[in-house]
Amino acid sequence: MLMVAACAAEPSTLDGFDRTEAEIDGRSLTLLVADTSIQRNQGLRGVDAMPEGIDGMLFVFETPRPATFAMSETVISLDVWWFDGEGILIGSAPMTPCHSDPCPTYASPGVVKWALETPTGEIELTAGDRLLVDHDG
Repeated sequence: MLMVAACAAEPSTLDGFDRTEAEIDGRSLTLLVADTSIQRNQGLRGVDAMPEGIDGMLFVFETPRPATFAMSETVISLDVWWFDGEGILIGSAPMTPCHSDPCPTYASPGVVKWALETPTGEIELTAGDRLLVDHDG
């Protein structure tokens, strides 16, 4: 099982992340991309707000797999959205910052190719919505 630390890092740390455009159920999103193990482990760690013009962070896995997220050292609350290998939304969870050890973990409901983190309540999606993105990792 892959463990990904969700959210929190100095804003300058985000400079190394690529950006991509995505669409989910007709809604256009501008996303930071975490497509290496180092970037997935960094995530939004330490970030106190999403950068202007950025809707979230897309975690891209080379091959579909179960994924688990943790919110250690996280400053902002996030929603995580899990997408299978076809880009279909198969589940989501609200995640809250954790300041003690051990932190709760948030496991995908199945095998995923992408996970999307967005600030809590910023977007609403429904199981079955399709992610369209030109970034396969």
